[in-house]
Amino acid sequence: MTTAELSPDLNAARRERDLHLLASGHEVDVLVVGGGITGAGVALDAVTRGLSVALVERRDLANGTSRWSTKLVHGGLRYLAKGDVGVAWESATERARIVETIAPHLVRALPFTVPLTPDLPPVSAGLTATGLRLGDAMRAAAGTSGKSLPRTRRITAAEALRWTPALRQDGLRGAYLHWDAALEDDARLVVAVARTAAAHGARILTYSEVEEITSTGARVRDVRSGQTFDLRARHVINAAGVWSAALHPGIALRPSAGAHLLLDAATLGDPAASMTVPIPGEFGRFVFLHPRPDGLVLLGLTDEPYDGATIPDEPQVTQRDEAFLLETVSRALARPLTPQDVVGRYAGLRPLLDAGDGSTADVSRRHAVLVDEASSLVTVVGGKLTTYRRMAQDAVDVVAARPGVAAGPCVTTRTPVVGAPGASGPAGAGDAEVPARLTRRFGAEAPRVAALADGRPELLRPLHPDVPVTGVEVLFAARAEGAIALEDVLDRRTRTGLVPAWREALATPAAELLGEIFTTTTRSAA
Repeated sequence: MTTAELSPDLNAARRERDLHLLASGHEVDVLVVGGGITGAGVALDAVTRGLSVALVERRDLANGTSRWSTKLVHGGLRYLAKGDVGVAWESATERARIVETIAPHLVRALPFTVPLTPDLPPVSAGLTATGLRLGDAMRAAAGTSGKSLPRTRRITAAEALRWTPALRQDGLRGAYLHWDAALEDDARLVVAVARTAAAHGARILTYSEVEEITSTGARVRDVRSGQTFDLRARHVINAAGVWSAALHPGIALRPSAGAHLLLDAATLGDPAASMTVPIPGEFGRFVFLHPRPDGLVLLGLTDEPYDGATIPDEPQVTQRDEAFLLETVSRALARPLTPQDVVGRYAGLRPLLDAGDGSTADVSRRHAVLVDEASSLVTVVGGKLTTYRRMAQDAVDVVAARPGVAAGPCVTTRTPVVGAPGASGPAGAGDAEVPARLTRRFGAEAPRVAALADGRPELLRPLHPDVPVTGVEVLFAARAEGAIALEDVLDRRTRTGLVPAWREALATPAAELLGEIFTTTTRSAA
């Protein structure tokens, strides 16, 4: 592997080189199937132990469940309320690692209010306060500093309204204010982890579908050309999430659908804090309003069994789910929300292990690593975004323990991803003007992204007056973040696809910029 290839940059030219190498019979120690957060985490864990790695994803990075999350790196309060202390503790420890070491540039402290309304009577409020303070204790024990996430405190009704202006004042007794970690964007985390794996030597193949697990690795189809080839690998780890059963027969999954709505923050008075509202008749379950960057507020979350015959890439929010979310959160608002307030919708499917009858809301979020005795295929399922690193470690531990595998210890607890302080990577132009949005989304790489303007200051401004995305972000997506199609940029790098009006507005100017880049990278790969 050349020095140039030990870069975090992913693009069409690098994909073609890696595709040619792997299709020509080059063998790797570990083949990872799936380009979501778990698969990217597995690739990073394995390659930093000294193993050669190829990751194969049938579409784009973060194409599936990983981009449809609630966009939190949370400490597991919900699991604590359900008595699942083990999962809550794992969430708290993994949150600490992400916040303090792995990706501090992609997380921010988010205040949460729990309004003390008639729907939360004193006894329930007391139990809630106890749970929040237990969460504080776990946060401290796990290693997240009080500076990163402050302690819980009770606030007055007047202060609660300053944090969340849309609150209904009738019967408001105050609120509890606590803190958790909000993620800048889930797909950005996936891309950062995958690029970090690439910087250590992993080969990342998007738009490449595993059709069959074989005795020597897997049969893979290049989705773009239609050609198939045998990818040789000594070990295969299946991290395909809700699609895992297609490669590992006998796995019983019970997908759970989580629906979210996006609102204009101005509709809710531009809240500075998240607000949680109890679901009537459900212990330990809430809906929430999370303020997001760029003038949006995220409303969620449902937890319903998915019984469809096939697993879609883009699950739809049902009218029933939308009505439930709007009606439930409106119980705590001065003005009820309506479908006309919704500017975007999305849903994701959680890959939960089938635990039999009952609500999917009660199914444990504990992950599992399973081995197919016939093929030795390792499959990792369950879990959640916050604990992706631990899931990856457990999966690679199975391979590392096999005879003849020369793997070092896991080092991902102290490995920052690209963009984090202390992470290695190409230097940026120190004198480039860096908009605050770029620092927020790219961290230490922001000067390098800004430098792509290269004398064109208009590329440091939004490409469309109604959309916050800048031109340099679009360029960087294609040159360094593995985007090889317009939809990759719109739907997974810039996330304009979350708001259909934004996507429509950005499509033409983004395509004009990408036409230049894709033409150049295609020519250089030839």
